[in-house]
Amino acid sequence: MSRPIFEVIALGVDDAVAAQTGGADRLELVTDMAADGLTPSRETFAAIRAAVHIPLRVMLRLSDGFDAGDIDALCAAAEGLRREGADEFVLGFLDGRGGADLEAVYAVADVIDGCSWTFHRALDRAADRDAVRLQLAGLPGLDTYLTAGSAKGVDDGLAVLVAEASRTLTADPEPGYEPRILVGGGLNREHLPALRAAGIDAFHVGGAVRPAGWASPVDVAAMREWRALLDAPVPVG
Repeated sequence: MSRPIFEVIALGVDDAVAAQTGGADRLELVTDMAADGLTPSRETFAAIRAAVHIPLRVMLRLSDGFDAGDIDALCAAAEGLRREGADEFVLGFLDGRGGADLEAVYAVADVIDGCSWTFHRALDRAADRDAVRLQLAGLPGLDTYLTAGSAKGVDDGLAVLVAEASRTLTADPEPGYEPRILVGGGLNREHLPALRAAGIDAFHVGGAVRPAGWASPVDVAAMREWRALLDAPVPVG
């Protein structure tokens, strides 16, 4: 079995370099964590791309919440990042009924044109998780759901994550359950044994590797501690 994927939020070059040094497999690039992560500038993407070699998934989200807002502006941001060389993305929008906003998702998916992408924690705010998965089933490039299992975080959503893993990790997953589960949103070390025992192999952190808080960059020592935990054998029995 390959080692678990360890994805880390990066706000700038210092974060990115520290995360890579500490063992990250991939970065999620965002700005403005006060709004829970928005689209970074092209300049920020270019600087980080020049500084590290691991994959970068770039957030496409222009305002706090899960309303897509101005779809034309969203698509323009995606086009600009594509021209800068971005080839992996993170996005997710809900309509007023709590379903996937297909107009927005289709528009952005068309712009990124088959690039790999994550549907982020909008899933945790959906009225019906199964329905959203079915709405998005088969969309080109969708290979990951970033989820805590609950809008309240992994503490509350652990049972949902374990149940969804059992539907994902089969030889022939049902429609909507083909993408990998990437667990993030209040994830802490105490959650790892149950998640790994369920077969989940992808984990996403931000504040957990910043002991001094969001005003300080990713801490290499904290990264290495997480990397060691993720690489430890899964207990059997």
